[in-house]
Order: sequence, then structure tokens, then C-alpha cells
Amino acid sequence: MHIAVLAETRDGESRVAATPDSVKALIKAGAEVTVQKGAGERAAYTDAAYEAAGAKLATRAAAVKGVDVLFCVRRPDDETLKRLKDGALVIGLLEPHGATDFAKACADAHVNALAMEYTPRITRAQSMDALSSQSNLSGYRAVIEAAELYGRAFPMMMTAAGTIAPAKAFVMGAGVAGLQAIATARRLGAVVSATDVRPAAKEQVGSLGAKFIAVEDDEFKEAETAGGYAKEMSDAYKAKQAELVASHIAKQDIVITTALIPGRPAPRLITKAMVEAMRPGSVIIDIAAGNGGNCELSEPDKVVEHNGVKIAGFTNLPARLAADSSQLLAKNLVNLFPLLVGEDGGFAPHWEDEVIVGMALTKDGAVIHPSLTGDA
Repeated sequence: MHIAVLAETRDGESRVAATPDSVKALIKAGAEVTVQKGAGERAAYTDAAYEAAGAKLATRAAAVKGVDVLFCVRRPDDETLKRLKDGALVIGLLEPHGATDFAKACADAHVNALAMEYTPRITRAQSMDALSSQSNLSGYRAVIEAAELYGRAFPMMMTAAGTIAPAKAFVMGAGVAGLQAIATARRLGAVVSATDVRPAAKEQVGSLGAKFIAVEDDEFKEAETAGGYAKEMSDAYKAKQAELVASHIAKQDIVITTALIPGRPAPRLITKAMVEAMRPGSVIIDIAAGNGGNCELSEPDKVVEHNGVKIAGFTNLPARLAADSSQLLAKNLVNLFPLLVGEDGGFAPHWEDEVIVGMALTKDGAVIHPSLTGDA
């Protein structure tokens, strides 16, 4: 089986879909790997390191010629799709929610597409879950960005000149990113609190040493899907939760919002009035800025200041840790590899396997994922 890895073309995207270590693992498993020259430079992986790992180096056009599989971080462009042979497989973070145009382009090019975002939430697929691996780093980096923008110390410091009070950090959304944000803020010495609409989050937040903040009524007790995601809450619940959050957020120095609902705009958690109630010098990091934002004043990829409060709308935090995020994504793809080969080691995706079924957007010139065909 022949795999290609290209340099990412999206603005600000510094990750790469394979590392020298993952190339070694793929070759050991029987694959042939071609990497576009310079593909790993922005993640500090050199061409020499890929060559030493056994990869072939080529131009972009030559790298995709005749390959069975294209590993990517983000969606490939139409020109790349057209260069792939019929039946080739594209695998990466393809932003599949509502991606009808992209799926149609893949189908028209007779390219089969697997979206890593749709990796099923089942035990045996955990090692393939790129959404979780990247979210983990997003949560970590959000706190680091907050610390830089805050401009003050996070931990309590007792000196001969006096005592510096610890920063108060509030994390909104306790999924993978939120839990890592809680852990990181705690490690830096902040006093941390967190909220989430999922009942299971309360114990997780507490286990990390943070205080849980939520309206715990009957609706709250049922606010989780079978897949472990947060449900959309009623307007009545949102109003009660907003009142509680508004009083809490006014006392915080750092707020990190991570709330996302798959396939839907990010829920609005912080209003302009809430921002105006915060102290000057406070910081909001809105991880959901790329999906509409959890904060009313967020702007994608900008740091906005309002009444002395800085609101950062970073849309690609993993790219700010390119080496590590590439390493984790590449490992996710290596773990998926056994489902792409047959007993003879040749290219033969396991189309009936529940993991592949869950991830498949297109197959044999047709769009097949229920979310894109209207059958969901």
C-alpha cells in the first residue's frame, strides 16, 4: 500500500499528518510512504529525518501520483483531489459537518474520504480518536495563551514585599479540552472552577481539584447523548445557567470557553454584559471562536479588547504546538492503518467495520454518510 503525506496549504496550519516515527511504523507494517519535500518543516520535522525513517521525498504533484491513501491534517484542495487515482482514500480532519460541497467534490473525483472527526466513541477506537488528541492540546495551549495575555502571576506568591493572590480561572465546558485546561491551570497555581451541562462532568471536574458550577436540576441530569456529547439545553435552562454564570464570571481573572455541539453553532455562553462585569485585565480564551464563539464579542483569530478585558478567538490552538499535535495525529493514523489493509497486506479498507462505517463520507463515487445524505 502506498501512502502520501503533503504539506498543508491552509493559512496558519503548521501541523503535518506524519512524523518520522510514524513513517517508520507504517513502513514496518508494510506500507510505502512518500512525503512532499518540506511538509514537516513548520512542525520541526526535517526532510532528512523523513528520509532516514525510510520515506521517499517528492514534489507535491509527484507525491500523490498513483497513491492508495493520502494522509492529511485538513481538507485537500480540489486540485489535489483531481490528481488522485480513482478509488484512492483521503483521511484527515475533514471538517465534515455540513460539508456537502467537499463530499461531492470527493465523490466526483471518485476519491473515498474518511473524516477523523467521526471516529466512533467506542473503546477500541480510542487510539484513533484524533478529535480528542487535538482537543487535549487545545485545552493545554489555551491556558498558556491566557497566562501570556493576563500578564500577572497564576499562583499565590508570598514574599517579603507582600503576598500576590492566586489567579481565579473558570473553564466553561469540561470535555477533553476543558479537563486539560483545568489540569493545566491548576498546575500553574490558579484557583479553578468549571461548568458543564453533562452530569458526568461534575465528578471529573472535582477529581482535578476544581469547583463545579452548574444549575443541577432535572434537565441537567439528562443532558448527555449516548455518545458522550453535550445536548442542546432548553431556553429556560440556559437562562438559569446564564444567571449563575454571570454572577460567578464577574469574579474571575481567566475564563476559558470550550463548549461545542457537533454539527451546530457553538452555544453562546458569555454576553457583552458579562464581559463588562469582569475586571479590567481579565482574559477570555474562546476555543469555540471558529464555530461562532461562546463569547458574544469573540472574533476568529483575533484578540479583541473590551472595557479592559482581552478576548482571544484562537481557531487552531493545536497548530501552536505543531510538533506535539502532529505526533499525536500521526499516531492516530498509524492506529487506523490495520483497518486499511487486507490479509495479504495490500490496500483493502474494511468497509464493513463499524469504525470505517462511522468515518466514511464517500465511497465509489457516492456520498454515503447519513449526515450528508439526509438520512441521519
